[in-house]
Amino acid sequence: MRIYGISNCTTVKKALAWLDEHGQAYEFHDFKKSGINVALLTAWAQQAGWEKLLNRQGMTWRQLPDAIKANITNQEAAFALMMEKTSVIKRPVLEHAHQIVIGFSPAEYAAVLGT
Repeated sequence: MRIYGISNCTTVKKALAWLDEHGQAYEFHDFKKSGINVALLTAWAQQAGWEKLLNRQGMTWRQLPDAIKANITNQEAAFALMMEKTSVIKRPVLEHAHQIVIGFSPAEYAAVLGT
C-alpha cells in the first residue's frame, strides 16, 4: 500500500495516524520532496477523473490568478498545473489493491482495507 500527499498537510496527518492506529503498513510518497509524474496522474484519473484530483478548496488553488484557473479546462492543463504545483493535488491519495481513495474518510479507508 502506498499513500501520497504532503507531510505537513493536516488531512494527510490524519490519514497516516488512522493507518498507524489500525496496524496498516504503508509507504509514504511526499509530493513536495519526490514530485509526481504524468503516468501516475493518468492512472489515477482513469479511476477517478482528473477533476476529482484537482483540489479547488486549498490555499494553493485560491491563490492562483483567475486567468490560470480559467485555463484549467482539461486533463492536460490540470496535469501540467499539478506537476508544477503539487499542492493542488487533492490529498491524500491512497493506492491499495489496484484501487485508489482520494481524500481521507475513516469509513472509506475501513471499507477499502477491510478493517
